[in-house]
Amino acid sequence: MGAIEIVDAHKTYRRRRGGPNKAVNGLDLVVDDGGVHGFLGPNGSGKTTTIRMLLGLVRPDSGTLQVLGQPVPHALPSLVPDIGALVETPIFFPNFSGRTNLRILGDVAGISSSRQEECLEVVGLRERADERFKAYSLGMKQRLGIAAALLKSPRLLILDEPSNGLDPAGIREVRELIRALGADGRTTVFLSSHLLAEVQQVCDHVSILARGRCVASGRVADVLATGASGDVVVSLDPTDAERGLEVLQDNGFQVAVHPDGIHARDVGDPARVTRALADSGIYLRGLTPVIADLESVFLELTADDAADVTAGDAA
Repeated sequence: MGAIEIVDAHKTYRRRRGGPNKAVNGLDLVVDDGGVHGFLGPNGSGKTTTIRMLLGLVRPDSGTLQVLGQPVPHALPSLVPDIGALVETPIFFPNFSGRTNLRILGDVAGISSSRQEECLEVVGLRERADERFKAYSLGMKQRLGIAAALLKSPRLLILDEPSNGLDPAGIREVRELIRALGADGRTTVFLSSHLLAEVQQVCDHVSILARGRCVASGRVADVLATGASGDVVVSLDPTDAERGLEVLQDNGFQVAVHPDGIHARDVGDPARVTRALADSGIYLRGLTPVIADLESVFLELTADDAADVTAGDAA
């Protein structure tokens, strides 16, 4: 039983102008239990609509959605204790302390004071809990929001852009917290984010959306492997650099000069590069494959989608 299972989900919004907007268009998605699962896609790809469907805020036109093995939205009332979510900027009483804000939420939900304190400890706010919320940094406010989402000890924690608007220090704070939550094995974290470098550092698995469909999903390393391009970085002695560039061009390689060396695209067998240079009396200092990062894979997979969004709308 996965934490999230979506099969052939569709959601179309009717608009007064421009015709219908297919926000989700045959989406299939599986999120296994445990760890941190990144959920990526350009604006308009369907991420927000998908999260809203999972939380019962939007009904799909068709398809099936399950959360923790139960159908949604029908089973959501019974699933409430098992799901925590932070999908907007957290709103608390600004003149109350972090501890008081959390106590109000916890008391309403019947959460023990010991659990409230435990959540403050988990997010690293226990020592600052008696300060007023309005004095908190953005990172601290986000962490208090995550603490509120953790009060019920959820089996699934859904976070929609938790680092949005944060400075580098706040991003680091939230990154370390999410990494710790995913590592404890008790909670599956479903993380929607546009910060690709952060996702690559934090997530175990990732799914990428484009045009309302999932275009790649799996372990981060496996998704990165799909972006392997056969590009290499050619390192030469500076005195050979100009001539080496000409030799590679004459042998049909697509090359460009970068700060770290000459980049040759789609070389296939790297021995071809070595042979072409050696035949001209030029010898390598190094030949290094270009390792794809999540950003490059993301941009390649969603290029058409992003182009459409530039002239369209977001979902």
